Amino acid sequence: MSRSAFLITCSVWKALFLREAVSRLRAERAAWFWLLLEPVIYIVSLMVVFTLFRMRTVGGIDTAVWLMVGMLAFFMFNRTALRSMSAISANQALFAYRQVKPVDTVLVRICLEGFLMVLITIILLSGGSLFGLDVSPADPLAVLLAFFGLWLLGAAFGLIASVAVVLIREAGKVIEFSAKPVYLLSGAIFPIAAVPSPYRDWLVFNPVAHGLEAARLGFAPYYHAIPELSITYLYGCSLAALFFGLSLHQHFRIRLITQ
Repeated sequence: MSRSAFLITCSVWKALFLREAVSRLRAERAAWFWLLLEPVIYIVSLMVVFTLFRMRTVGGIDTAVWLMVGMLAFFMFNRTALRSMSAISANQALFAYRQVKPVDTVLVRICLEGFLMVLITIILLSGGSLFGLDVSPADPLAVLLAFFGLWLLGAAFGLIASVAVVLIREAGKVIEFSAKPVYLLSGAIFPIAAVPSPYRDWLVFNPVAHGLEAARLGFAPYYHAIPELSITYLYGCSLAALFFGLSLHQHFRIRLITQ
């Protein structure tokens, strides 16, 4: 009995997801441990720095909570974007099967990274609560919207970057290099609200900053977020970039296989 295109796509995505999950968690020794350790190292090291400067609160909330929520929200975007960027080259051999398309490998990796970051976020927030931190969100829906918006933005960026790195070999290095300034300018390690207005006007063009601020505001409604905060802007940028990324995959679908 012949299967519909939808069932074939679901079967391909399921097989790719299992393959990616096994590869992601067994590529290196204790790979699952390093998935948790990376954000922990960032959070703890920044907490030490803030403690040395005697900063117990940032924007009206506890420094540890501010750092943890901001870093986890940023990793939701960053890991989704950078990991999905190399999905096509990592699965090049599978394109010999006509059912597997380049966009399938990118979308599946995007979903895997989002799923892993949800688990990591739950584990680290639960660990924070054991150490006495108040990590229960005041507005869970707002937090979910912020994290989902950042994941969607990372997915859109990954779709665009995955095409760029195949067509332009040097694009990968440029994108990885540009990820550092985005980390610094998104408000993950310093409060954007404290930046003077002439310079803050430029920083708020970064949609990642809106996602981080929205996530923190969802945890503590008394958080002093930037006045320009707009979750609509985050989703608008994400959806526009997402459609652009999908159109690139459609336009270059043959070159992505034969390149």
